[in-house]
Amino acid sequence: MTSPAAEPRRLRVALIAHDHNKRELVAWCRSHRDVLAGHELHATGTTGSLIADELGLDVVRYRSGPLGGDLQIGALIAEQGVDLLIFFWDPLEAQPHDPDVKALLRMAVVWNVPVANNPATADLLLLSPLMTGAYVPDLPDHSDYAARSLPR
Repeated sequence: MTSPAAEPRRLRVALIAHDHNKRELVAWCRSHRDVLAGHELHATGTTGSLIADELGLDVVRYRSGPLGGDLQIGALIAEQGVDLLIFFWDPLEAQPHDPDVKALLRMAVVWNVPVANNPATADLLLLSPLMTGAYVPDLPDHSDYAARSLPR
């Protein structure tokens, strides 16, 4: 007797785009709508509204990036609440909330969360066979850092 195939795990995908990249991210989401529909989507303000309204996808929405949304997603990453970050940012224009963006990207690296900053990388990550949820990345052990950071 064969055992039933394991049900694919719904991954938690965070979607963020700077103003000049919002249309590009929505177009990318449109081309991958069926795959994204099988996952739990999180997004900052306007980006989340555009994806939900234009594509009919369920999206957990946070504040706009400049109003703290990037930091909210960063906190979600720190709490192991994000499996994949798709963040189309504008490399040609300074953002008023650049420190928040840097903090968000730092959290993704600290907690070993894959990040795509352009459609090509997003395609490779989303279409990877590992997106079925069979792959569980190692959760970094930061206990040594935490122990030496404690006041004595």
